Amino acid sequence: MAKIRPFKGIRPPKEFVAQVVSRPYDVLNSEEAREEAKGNEKSLYHIIKPEIDFPEGTSEYDPKVYEKAAENFQKFQDNGWLVQDEKENYYVYAQTMNGRTQYGLVVCANVDDYMTGKIKKHELTRRDKEEDRMKHVRVNNANIEPVFFAYPDNKQLDDIVAAVIKNEPEYDLVTSDGIGHTFWVISDDAVIAQITEAFAKMPYMYIADGHHRSAAAALVGDEKRKNNPNHKGDEEYNYFLAVCFPDNQLNIIDYNRVVKDLNGLTEEQFLEALGKNFTVEKKGSEIYKPNKLHNFSLYLSGEWYSLTAKPGTYDDNDPIGQLDVTVSSKLILDEILGIKDLRSDKRIDFVGGIRGLGELKKRVDSGEMKVALALYPVSMKQLISIADSGNIMPPKATWFEPKLRSGFIVHKLS
Repeated sequence: MAKIRPFKGIRPPKEFVAQVVSRPYDVLNSEEAREEAKGNEKSLYHIIKPEIDFPEGTSEYDPKVYEKAAENFQKFQDNGWLVQDEKENYYVYAQTMNGRTQYGLVVCANVDDYMTGKIKKHELTRRDKEEDRMKHVRVNNANIEPVFFAYPDNKQLDDIVAAVIKNEPEYDLVTSDGIGHTFWVISDDAVIAQITEAFAKMPYMYIADGHHRSAAAALVGDEKRKNNPNHKGDEEYNYFLAVCFPDNQLNIIDYNRVVKDLNGLTEEQFLEALGKNFTVEKKGSEIYKPNKLHNFSLYLSGEWYSLTAKPGTYDDNDPIGQLDVTVSSKLILDEILGIKDLRSDKRIDFVGGIRGLGELKKRVDSGEMKVALALYPVSMKQLISIADSGNIMPPKATWFEPKLRSGFIVHKLS
């Protein structure tokens, strides 16, 4: 059963929170982080993207960059920009986007649950990216950024959260992207016990976003266990920082593809090749968005097309085979465009749906890319059935929005 526990969060005093919080480390590059942190010594980017404190062009993987992260984390604590709570609490972190709010419980998840598969994954991780985050966790001896989990929706937890949010929030702010972030502390021991018990009855939790952070946090915890001759199992390093949302509140948006060339085909040959497995309809110059599963939108030379996969080209009884990322990867990217490996092929790039289909048009119109493909988003139900069946999704299949902001809370491993 899912094992969680409360913890003494390290977080900014109210007057500093707006300066401290940042986007997650992996959604922006070093230049963007440098720009966003300009003139703000309290920005969490100094800890999660510490290369910004070095001359431009310094590798984010340079050992001195990791050391700087730890030095800055200590500085934030010394200066009182991050302060540890006196007692072990749970927390509620709510996000509001386009008038829709989702409520997450901030907890410490268990390393063993990750290792034994009670925390389920749906994505492969890359060893180099795991290693980078492991170094970051080791050097800071802390989970600076949380991972994003989903759990099967639960009436008892809904009721607890509904009662908590009637109280005055600890933080309440809107970030520059228009997303609202509200944060409450749950310090009542009776309520804390109820939350721990409710999670203990759950057979599984699911990683929604943050597979590399989850892997890194769990692997460092496991390392510390093996290196401690007096290991008992209740040490702080056996747990890592997670924000857990009920699955029925989460929203997955589309994750689209842009490709540099047509693999030697003319436009006519390419469209003709598509006709084998898809019903192709020309839609004109107005943006066309896929309207259901197995319907795709294609942008080529100023024109939008609707592509509908023909019956027999997908398998709705197979959790992976029914995914539009599978259909498009197999029948368009591989079969026609010759792109075999989405992770390593330099001819393809991926665009999160938050940027809108206008971004696809822009990248093709600029001449940088030749063709764009928009997909209907994966559902939470599909994600869970894949994780439950022990399968792994194709790369770049899900884009969760809103993203968790980093810096509201940090978890120390000792």
